[in-house]
This record gives sequence, structure tokens and C-alpha cells, in this order.
Amino acid sequence: MTMPTPTNLVSLDFAHMASLVERLGWPAYRTRQILQWIYQHRIREIGGMNNLSLRDRETLGREAVLERLMSPTIFQSADGTRKFLLSLKDGLTVESVLIPDGERLTQCVSTQVGCTLDCGFCVTGQMGLKRNLKAHEIVDQVLTAQDQLRPGDRISSLVFMGMGEPLANFDELSEALARLTDTEWGVGFPKRRITISTAGFSPRFHDVAQLGVNLAVSLNATTSEQRDRLMPMMNRLHPLPDLLDACRAYPIPANRHLTFEYVLLQGENDSAADAVRLSRLLHGIRCKINLIPFNEFPDSPFRRPADPVIEAFQAVLRQKGHDVFVRQNRGRDVLGACGQLGTLPARTGPAPLSVGT
Repeated sequence: MTMPTPTNLVSLDFAHMASLVERLGWPAYRTRQILQWIYQHRIREIGGMNNLSLRDRETLGREAVLERLMSPTIFQSADGTRKFLLSLKDGLTVESVLIPDGERLTQCVSTQVGCTLDCGFCVTGQMGLKRNLKAHEIVDQVLTAQDQLRPGDRISSLVFMGMGEPLANFDELSEALARLTDTEWGVGFPKRRITISTAGFSPRFHDVAQLGVNLAVSLNATTSEQRDRLMPMMNRLHPLPDLLDACRAYPIPANRHLTFEYVLLQGENDSAADAVRLSRLLHGIRCKINLIPFNEFPDSPFRRPADPVIEAFQAVLRQKGHDVFVRQNRGRDVLGACGQLGTLPARTGPAPLSVGT
């Protein structure tokens, strides 16, 4: 007789955890207690839930397990960035990055293994899509990073800009955010410190607005022809004019703005004429622009523009009245910068700093 597979507690949302608690005949408050142990105390064993009686812990242990992601392999950049390589239960791997910036510490979180899109300037896009991540695999990237923090460190913001297109895995992302932002039993991140980056899945913009987090749109082109070359699948699904219409209709909360991300590629989209066209495209949208000089990777046909070209592009936009910033890309020496996450055939990378415990 085959024994039933134990329930993995970290895979349960609030409603399913409540159903388990009810089936065990326990009072309803046990649901929050168990979730607090998982998301606030980050335990890895049911035996550590010491406000449950020994008998209750034994009962829970017969019904369920607590299986979090395995300890990460950590790659340490010279600039302080740390890339986490995390092994999933099915043998696939996903990457997440901790990025220091003065007193701030930002975590870049992944939502897919690989990516459903085919953007030519991104390693993840060259992998193809292996699968979507489950909500608990998304959240566990944050829990694992918290496990590895140094004394006095605190993750100040989360950006869903890692592997994958977040809005192509919206349901799991939404559930992950519920666990990350709940202040009673969840991780407790403020929504205003969370940003979702999309390559342009505009039909989901209304759903993102309901989440109360920030939205960043990866634009990277000033004409449909450019976007066809650089982001062919996305521009076919959601053409540039439609995307910009959706951005204009997006309900931006007071005291916030849309962010547009623009990867600068030498000779492709980095001319002064491109900067002028970009200004025209974004006219009237309350936004800021993040310029991202391309982070090179093996066998890519693209190159990073020279610094004077980047500065000139920024200057044109500033003269047009835009808030525009050049992202200081971190972690390039460990292939942890924007566009570098993932695996290419026969790819070699830096040696890991350590295997976390």
C-alpha cells in the first residue's frame, strides 16, 4: 500500500493551512501560529514550533513536512553583491541577487526558471522557459536571503526583476506577494518597497494595480521596428503603441510614478535621436527612466555603449525634463547583473564564495 505524500507546509496558502488546522481539530489561531513560524521565524523543522505542545508537534509531523529550499551556493562580487544559486526539488536551479547600495539592500527575485520571452539581450531569455515557480519557491528566495544576512543588515526593498517574466506567472506571484506583505503572519514587507518589472504584459496591468506595489516597464526601444528586433515575442503579443496606451491608462497612485527601464545597446538604441523619440513616447506620463547599460555575456551580439554615449543619452532626456538615472549595475563579475541571470550552453562562471548553511 502506497503511503500518501505528506503535505509540505510551505506550499499552503492561508486558506489551505486553515483547512489543515481544522481537520486536525485545533483552534483557528493555530493557523497564524504555524504561518508565523514559517515566514517570520523562518524555521526549517516542525519541531522548532515551541508554542505548540510536543504532542501537537508530533501530530503535525505525522501529517506534514516543512521543506524549504536547500542551502544556496553563494557567489560574492567585488562590489559586495551576492548571487544565490538555489536548487529546487525537481533538480532545476533559480538565481536571486542581494544588491547593496549604501545603507540600502535590495533583493532581486525570480519568478520563473528561464523565461517565456526571447529578448536577445538577456541570458534568461536565451534559456527558454523551463517552468513557472510556485508561490512558496518565490517567497523562499527571500527567506533564504534573510537567513544569510550579516548582523545589522536588513533587506530594504524587493524587485521582481530576476529570472522570468513576472506577469506571465501572475497567480503564483500574487500569492507570493500576499505572504510577503502580510504583517500579522507573513514576512511583513511594505508594498511601497516592492517593484514588479514587466517586459510589457499590458493586459495584466489592471491586476498589478490592485496589488498596491510599484510597476516598472522594460521598454528598450523607441520604434516598433527596434522592438521587433530586440523583443520580438513581446512586441508581437503587445505592440509598442498598445503598451504605451496601457501605461497612460495605468492608475498611478499619488506620490508614486511608473518606472521605465531602458537597456542601452551600442549602435541599436543609444543615439540622440532615440533619446528624443523616447521623450516623445513618454510625454505626459508621470514616470522616471532607468537607463541600464547592457551587461555583456558570452556569445552575445550586443555591446555596452561607451560612457560618453550613455551620458549624452541621459543629458538629452534631462533637457526634455525627465527624471532619468543610469543604473549602477552591480555583480557583473559574478554574472549577477541585470540580464545576466540564467544558464547558457557550456557557460562558465565565477567560483562560488561558499555554500550557505
